[in-house]
Amino acid sequence: MTSFEDRQTAFEAKFAMDEQKEFIARMRRNRFMAVWASAKKGETVENAREFGRELIKNDLQEIGDEDVVEAVMTYLGDSVTEKTVRAKLEEMMSEAKYQMVQED
Repeated sequence: MTSFEDRQTAFEAKFAMDEQKEFIARMRRNRFMAVWASAKKGETVENAREFGRELIKNDLQEIGDEDVVEAVMTYLGDSVTEKTVRAKLEEMMSEAKYQMVQED
């Protein structure tokens, strides 16, 4: 292989690894959101797990955060604003990425 091909292969491998890490962080973030939303409603851990599975399923069906925001807002009803959900989503994504770095 030439040096260019080596670099291209390395770049593709890094891209795939970065995408995998982003995917794992999103799924972790969704679980965190489910725990937060369930706690806000005063529900049990089992409810949080169930809602977490639902959020992950929704997130896998559509690219982007809109489906997650909508699901959380529907779950919580009028007790939360979209701005609050989006802020919490960002916070939880930061926490998910931080935890992943700590695990490496």
